Amino acid sequence: MAKSYERSGVNLEAGYEVVRRIKQHVASTSRTGSMGNIGSFGGMFDLSVLGIREPVLVSGTDGVGTKLKIAFAMDRHDTIGIDAVAMCVNDVLAQGAEPLFFLDYVALGHNIPAKVEAIVSGVAEGCRQAGCALVGGETAEMPGMYADGEYDIAGYTTGVVEKSKLIDGSKVKVGDVLVGVASTGVHSNGFSLVRKIVSDAGLQYTDRIPEFGGRELGDVLLTPTRIYVKQMLSVIRQLDVHGICHITGGGFDENIPRVLQPGQGLEIFEGTWEILPVFRMLEKWGGVPHREMFNIFNMGIGMIAVMDADQAPEAISILESHGEKASVIGRVTDTPGVNIHLSF
Repeated sequence: MAKSYERSGVNLEAGYEVVRRIKQHVASTSRTGSMGNIGSFGGMFDLSVLGIREPVLVSGTDGVGTKLKIAFAMDRHDTIGIDAVAMCVNDVLAQGAEPLFFLDYVALGHNIPAKVEAIVSGVAEGCRQAGCALVGGETAEMPGMYADGEYDIAGYTTGVVEKSKLIDGSKVKVGDVLVGVASTGVHSNGFSLVRKIVSDAGLQYTDRIPEFGGRELGDVLLTPTRIYVKQMLSVIRQLDVHGICHITGGGFDENIPRVLQPGQGLEIFEGTWEILPVFRMLEKWGGVPHREMFNIFNMGIGMIAVMDADQAPEAISILESHGEKASVIGRVTDTPGVNIHLSF
């Protein structure tokens, strides 16, 4: 027992209990290539068993931003880990890579094993959805760094893609169409504005909102980020996808042009997909200009695949077979810029 360390605010025994609690969650994410057990100094993965001739590794790291503040307010911690995984794996997916493994980092003022277990259970759920292994992580207890009950979480993933199958936007051409895949809500971006809107409107996260079917506002906002890995990999493996966009911070204006070539632009047609009620209400409560919403939020589209127009129907069919809502929402043009044809 490290009593001196405990007097400084660090409980080593709680850390040991966390490891005991999360072992079952980590084990549930095992996949081909996983090596070793939790507790090693480094996470291991055997790339040789995948049979890829020219492997390109694609890595990504991210957190979930101030969405955490809503989790604190609601005292709900079992979904935020899904967001951490989603933000990373959806990014490497945009290069056509299959996520292989994930590591998480949780930092908090005081180690509460049940809370950490809830967070990591969400991470494990995200990894299962993405088909990647949770091979390690870190729980850092840092007294004085975080307010009581608060923490931060970040993640890292590595994926692999055959070099000849790498998706980098170089094949995107004028006339290609954008197949948009529905989001589950705000996902994990724009929450600094979301929180300000809620505060300025005098709302509480426990308020039940009729437009949300009577659900609590905080519950709607905590809806986990959609993980698109398995369904999008099915599209990639069967069709010729020219570009993939993960719609995160900066919305349509920031993310979609990343896959365009010089001189290219976009036409997007509002009304070709459902804008979820949460975005309508945030726009109303915050008095945000309608066009500006597309430069902040995903507006109901979490991921976009760019491809030849004649392949779009099959892509939509594949996505729908995985339970996704998908539609053609626009096209690539020879006029630079993002032109959104608003429905009003």
